[in-house]
Amino acid sequence: MEHAHAHHEHDAHHQHHDSDHGAGHGQASWAMAAKATLHCLTGCAIGEVLGMVIGTALGWGNVPTMILAIVLAFFFGYALTLRGILAAGVDLRTAIRVALAADTLSIAVMELIDNGVIALWPGAMDAHLADALFWIVLAISLALAFVVTTPVNKWLIGRGKGHAVVHQYHH
Repeated sequence: MEHAHAHHEHDAHHQHHDSDHGAGHGQASWAMAAKATLHCLTGCAIGEVLGMVIGTALGWGNVPTMILAIVLAFFFGYALTLRGILAAGVDLRTAIRVALAADTLSIAVMELIDNGVIALWPGAMDAHLADALFWIVLAISLALAFVVTTPVNKWLIGRGKGHAVVHQYHH
């Protein structure tokens, strides 16, 4: 009897806890997290490749090219989110605030892994856009970044942060 009572209390506490989050929060599906991550990954990939193209075209070294790629990855990551929020009729200032809140951690984790793999992979930093190694390592690093960032996004959305903030503007 004692055990049943404790179990009931736990259930009541759990239900109470869930209702604290308000509508739309609480359970973040893996699909929702994957979609948010994919969104972010698309922006990051565009920025990374563009940064590499520009850096290579200008004859820059590895470090300035990587910095440019990271800056552009953040820019395009935010831009894709902004586009969706602005389409929902939100004013620019609010949209920028929401995009920064939604994507900063996600993009940072992604870029850290992506660039970490590229920096640590033998020869990858010196691979050129025409080299298969460049594209193979980029694909592996982005795939790894996706795998690591998806649970981060799931955790954020489950707490009403990250892309959960974006979703409230899509209704």
